[in-house]
Amino acid sequence: MAVRMRLRRMGHRNRPFYRICVIEKSRARDAEYIESIGHYDPYAEDKNQGVSLDAGRAEYWLGVGATPSETVASFLRAKKVPGIGAAPKKAKKKRRNKPTPATRKKMAEKSGKKGKK
Repeated sequence: MAVRMRLRRMGHRNRPFYRICVIEKSRARDAEYIESIGHYDPYAEDKNQGVSLDAGRAEYWLGVGATPSETVASFLRAKKVPGIGAAPKKAKKKRRNKPTPATRKKMAEKSGKKGKK
């Protein structure tokens, strides 16, 4: 049984808040969960009051193999919960510049094709 720590949406339409729950990975977002370990209110005026998390229970679930979602992992890092590593670094994509007309002409000359006249 794969277990995840993820958000469960609650609240009214256009005014959501979320519970941080431990739930089976294959279950739906709002399905029955194993345990609720905190909540997140994105509309809270103070960001510190917006997230409430039981760090002890989160550490326990990480210890038994639960994997947090990206959002929950960011909350765990902010609360400095042991067992959650630093954020993985994303590989940067190599940026490819669009060739200019002069560059296209040089490329055409190298390949032996005639450029536009």
